[in-house]
Amino acid sequence: MRLATILITAAATAALASCGSAADEPTPATSPATTSAEQADAAQGEECVAEDFTVAGDKGQAPDVTVPDDCSAPTELLIEDVEAGSGAEVTAGDTAEVHYQLVGFSDGGKLDSSWERGESFPVENVGNAPVIDGWNEGLIGMKEGARRLLVVPPELGYGASPGHQLAEETLVFVVDLKKVS
Repeated sequence: MRLATILITAAATAALASCGSAADEPTPATSPATTSAEQADAAQGEECVAEDFTVAGDKGQAPDVTVPDDCSAPTELLIEDVEAGSGAEVTAGDTAEVHYQLVGFSDGGKLDSSWERGESFPVENVGNAPVIDGWNEGLIGMKEGARRLLVVPPELGYGASPGHQLAEETLVFVVDLKKVS
């Protein structure tokens, strides 16, 4: 009998506590049941799409690239022409002469730039070139004169190279195609 009274009292107390105002209830971000990883995922929102990235500057010169901070890294290769080209189109086996800028998704910091070195970069045998898979896939179909955004998940970047300093990084490239041969 005493156990039944304790259970009824506990249930009544819980029911009364749930009648408090909405301001008294914990928010998802402060709920003790929410882990910090879940909070980080909630803050990141949906996966980024190409339109979430900002590329500024004139074609032919190093671009300014802004990585969004309100979405999570995409898990698929994103390909978006920032500026269309009108020349020859890259097909498998071609050589593509490009300029590129690379920033990391995690902090938006610049990691590499052919513009800073003052020379373009030849990608020979596109599709099977000795570059990351994201480039072998992402350069196909690009036309001379185009500026293209490539957002490369680790699996198509350096994730296939265990121990590489960028193995876990999502790579954000802006590529200008100078010439196809």
